[in-house]
Amino acid sequence: MSGCTPQAVPVATAATGKKIKVAIDPVTRIEGHLKVEVEVDGGKVVDAKCSGGMFRGFETILKGRDPRDASQIVQRICGVCPTAHATASSLALDDAFNVKLTDNGRIARNLILGANYLQSHILHFYHLAALDYVNGPDVAPFIPRYKKNDIRLDKATNDIGVGQYLEALEIRKVCHEMVALLGGKMPHVQGIVVGGTTEIPTREKLNAYAERFKIVRKFVEEKYLPLVYLLAGPYGDLLKTGSGHKNCIAFGVFPMDNSGTNTLLKAGAYTDGKDSTFDPAKIKEYVKYSFFDDATTGLPPNQGKTVPDPEKAGAYSFIKAPRYDGKPHEGGPLARMWVTNPELSKTGQNALGVKKMRDIGDAAFSILGRHVARAEETLMVAQAVEQWLSEAKPGAETFVPAPIPESAEGLGLTEAPRGALLHYIDIKNSVISNYQITSATIWNANPMDDMGQRGPIEQALIGVPVPDVENPVNVGRLIRSFDP
Repeated sequence: MSGCTPQAVPVATAATGKKIKVAIDPVTRIEGHLKVEVEVDGGKVVDAKCSGGMFRGFETILKGRDPRDASQIVQRICGVCPTAHATASSLALDDAFNVKLTDNGRIARNLILGANYLQSHILHFYHLAALDYVNGPDVAPFIPRYKKNDIRLDKATNDIGVGQYLEALEIRKVCHEMVALLGGKMPHVQGIVVGGTTEIPTREKLNAYAERFKIVRKFVEEKYLPLVYLLAGPYGDLLKTGSGHKNCIAFGVFPMDNSGTNTLLKAGAYTDGKDSTFDPAKIKEYVKYSFFDDATTGLPPNQGKTVPDPEKAGAYSFIKAPRYDGKPHEGGPLARMWVTNPELSKTGQNALGVKKMRDIGDAAFSILGRHVARAEETLMVAQAVEQWLSEAKPGAETFVPAPIPESAEGLGLTEAPRGALLHYIDIKNSVISNYQITSATIWNANPMDDMGQRGPIEQALIGVPVPDVENPVNVGRLIRSFDP
């Protein structure tokens, strides 16, 4: 669905005599089940709550199973980024099994995950977010939509956007084929496993991957990036709203060698305006406002427990509230690009007059800034895919066998397209004793924590303009900029 029908409820307040509570349930054009409730006063959001309405329970499903099952089962957490969950799980298993990948195994994983990154970012912009900026014809999937949806593009530009929306469907299919060539199938790849990958790439398969990749890279460079920057003209005000906490967390993704530390997109934290080295020991999950037992609050992932309490008073979400060093942090393309601070494409320089990501300044922490970061990251990943294709060795081994340990722990840290992703495994008697997952969207769409701090999306909604509560277009734009 292109839009959704908000429920507007007046709420008395001493300051203005009336606040308007707007509930969007469900939020459309996202992956999963999310309700967002905002209070509007004076045409702006003054309070916000994000509610995840589904208990998934994969941590419970995995208990007692063969550890090698994990990388297959966890992919069912998300149909959009199953390869990221397979990667995080396999990294946790690699750690627990004490296995080191071959160069070709590392490269093959990068090529699988890289193709999924390209697909996911293109999906997000065109098929989830673009209809916040582009009007399609009065047929599905372009309708239903808000009656007043604040589309500002001239007809010629709008027609370009609609055409690219349709072309992007084909480009996504091509990306899926790239994943399947080395991963077995898509979604839910079979080929990412503990010890590497199951498919030894042949010259024929690498050539088939490369031919498809040329099509995708051309689309990213010539259409996706220019269209995103084009929006900065008519929608320039959206570079000034939706800042949030301005804290960033990134775990690092796409290893460039077998050192375990050199990644394409770097690991790091940016807190209260200062950079720091990422330390997983500083992660804790809080549940005061989540439908989980209060006895499990404030635990690090390696001590985490998943004990649902669906009738808990005061709770409003099935999402836990992860905190890094006690504070909310945004994850995703903006966080990764802010931490890594790479050179931007020529398209970016021409459009915003900057050379590196941080040169954008506060405008990066905005509705449109997040789209800029995602588009620039897409090109950065595409450039790396080209490098990995040149490094892949046809016929060389991609898998290292290893026995199941009797007892072991493992931590897998990577990045899903939409944010930082953590998998933790504890093995006892050669089966899974405990498994904990801090999913990517959990970093952004979480509720208030025990200390009274809003989650990143909740905080970013504060101050967002809502001139018409019957058509809260900017609320949807802000939420979808995070790709929850």
